[in-house]
Amino acid sequence: MEQKVALVIGANGVIGSNLIDHLSTLEDWRIIGVSRRGGEDTSNVRYLAVDLLDPVDTKAKLGSLTEVTHVFYAAYQDRPTWAELVAPNVEMLANVVDAVDPFVQHISLMQGYKVYGAHLGPFKTPAREDDPGHMPPEFNVSQQQLLQQRAGKWTWSAIRPSVVCGFALGNPMNLAMVIAIYAAMSKELGLPLRFPGKPGAYGTLLEMTDAGLLAKATVWAATTEKCANQAFNINNGDLFRWTGMWPKIAAFFDMDVAPPLQMQLDVVMADKEPLWNEMVRRYDLASHAYKEVSSWRFGDFVFSWDYDFFADGSKARRFGFHEFIDTERMFLDIFTDFRRRKVIP
Repeated sequence: MEQKVALVIGANGVIGSNLIDHLSTLEDWRIIGVSRRGGEDTSNVRYLAVDLLDPVDTKAKLGSLTEVTHVFYAAYQDRPTWAELVAPNVEMLANVVDAVDPFVQHISLMQGYKVYGAHLGPFKTPAREDDPGHMPPEFNVSQQQLLQQRAGKWTWSAIRPSVVCGFALGNPMNLAMVIAIYAAMSKELGLPLRFPGKPGAYGTLLEMTDAGLLAKATVWAATTEKCANQAFNINNGDLFRWTGMWPKIAAFFDMDVAPPLQMQLDVVMADKEPLWNEMVRRYDLASHAYKEVSSWRFGDFVFSWDYDFFADGSKARRFGFHEFIDTERMFLDIFTDFRRRKVIP
């Protein structure tokens, strides 16, 4: 069995960490995880702390990893505006490409539905991989253009999930954590579970992408020859509305549901750190700081979608990837995992 070596960029995020978990179950892979803060080595994974915005540091630490065959790029630098996202995120990818270009076989890029303009407002649904582009700036598009321009000795793939749900701490884009912490705090205050988004968002059609499913699809695309230089939408395979999902989430937390009430979570949850610290003490939870479990800005973003938000996932099926996840089951399993890890009561 030919040994492959994965370089997972963004190893501590919800996407990168679940990708490492999946690769760790495969006998023919060795894994190197890269992030700004590094990580604790295991028998399967070696971690490196790298400042990807520093080309010298990136080249020094990644350029010598000539055993690497596949790069899985899931790093992200947040900025206040869409335009400001482009420079740092393209620069980081460019620095990685410069370092690994002489020896890598494949680079997998994690994208999202921003490629279709989903973050700007109502967009064509279901979105397809060959839909026309939109007015820049958009860093996902610029990153793919970089790979297309540089590819030759190596191939690339672009993976486009919907909202990714799984376990990760300190991640700015983790909807499952938003819901779990919001529900736990609401219950602690004796409140019902109210949908906090725009009124129109409660009834729109949308979809999610389970982080474990995404990991399997990402490795599949990176190692299947006919998937070279292709983009794929990856989603659970079903659609839902919060009108149907929200009561089921409330039932998991043994809470009543009250009518939606629009609020900005980034504002109303800003003063809740003392409550969180008291809950950690009272319920003997794992000692995670409030900022580690808070992704309120991202929650506000997702709950503002008063338009349908989904893409056509049939291309991946036509190319041979047939796995799917029931989204309701996904949410409940993730919340159960949070309890097992003592993240929530």
